[in-house]
Amino acid sequence: MSPRQPAPRTSPEGPGVGTVETLYATVATPDDPLHLVAGGRLDHVTVAYETYGELNESRDNAIYICHALTGDAHAAGLHPGADRPGWWDNIVGPGRAIDTNRFFVISSNLLGGCSGTTGPASINPDTGKRWGLDFPQIDMHDFVEVHLRLAKHLGVEHFHAVVGGSMGGMQALDWSLTHPSTLDNAVIIASSSGLTAQNIAFSAVGREAILRDPAFAEGDYHDVRPDTGLSIARMLAHITYLSEDAFAEKFGRARQSESVERGFGINFAVESYLDHQGEAFLTRFDPLSYIYLTRVMDYFDPFGQPGATDDLVADPVNFLIVCFDTDWRFSPAHSRRIVRHLEGAGLPVSFATIASSWGHDSFLMKLDPYHDLVSAFLTASRLPMAASHRAPHFDGHLCTRETTL
Repeated sequence: MSPRQPAPRTSPEGPGVGTVETLYATVATPDDPLHLVAGGRLDHVTVAYETYGELNESRDNAIYICHALTGDAHAAGLHPGADRPGWWDNIVGPGRAIDTNRFFVISSNLLGGCSGTTGPASINPDTGKRWGLDFPQIDMHDFVEVHLRLAKHLGVEHFHAVVGGSMGGMQALDWSLTHPSTLDNAVIIASSSGLTAQNIAFSAVGREAILRDPAFAEGDYHDVRPDTGLSIARMLAHITYLSEDAFAEKFGRARQSESVERGFGINFAVESYLDHQGEAFLTRFDPLSYIYLTRVMDYFDPFGQPGATDDLVADPVNFLIVCFDTDWRFSPAHSRRIVRHLEGAGLPVSFATIASSWGHDSFLMKLDPYHDLVSAFLTASRLPMAASHRAPHFDGHLCTRETTL
């Protein structure tokens, strides 16, 4: 593999969900505006989404996928003429862990995104110009509210499960805490209930790279974008997505060419890889969305208020919390913190740490123990997990057990 190419997200053998189309729905209008947590409101919200599988007659087989920071609605299958499948194609499809023979799966681009859903790069219909920095501040609650509005649009009132990795897991957690009556199960993968100072610092540097790019023009850029800042932000973030072992395995100290003279250009294979990541990102993401969405993660603190689990205790949800041993961006300690809060409220939780050399990006990879665990949790008929992994109950009280796979 050329060091300029990202690691493949290999899919299992089989046809997958086939050719898919991104669809669009209007979920907020002047007659039914979206009131935001920070106090603003949006009179027009469009959501990009895709669906896979079929909704059954009882409408109880739906799964909602919440994407990570730079994801989009295209989770699985192929768009017409494309040769690269959706970002989570290895886990969503017929016979896969999120089995579309069994489940009706919804995947949407979140509020503030730049892949078809209303965000700061969208046109403000009241002015005819891009929102830019006039776009209101948004919150994890606002993401979930838009998800629920899309679900209502699609005729789904209750979900078998809500599933998400990284920032998608934050959405799944927030959804469970604030609207527990709308789902039975939640799968939270490589995620966090509160960023550490180091996490916030990485995001701050990424935002500053964009904000200090002269082309940012206080968010009013048009033909010339702050691509230098955005590519640097992506390069920095990508370092945190892989473990040191993964970098060593993929690149070590390999040079691009033995004939390259010593200097400040791209001489090492890892430099070429990061340069590729930064350049490729420019074709699919907008700088404004990046600064808005990373800020939402900074402020996310769902257990920070008294009574945070009260609604959930009154209407329990089954949880599967998964982390990866080499993830240092959202280390296993982040997942254990979520488990402690849920377990302390007496909620049904199963927790697993998966061995992987890929760091935070492991949640995107085809790792059999990880996918088998998700499949067992989602398909168990009466309990959240298969007998070999589920958390046992004693006299009505839950005993959470961590499994290492």
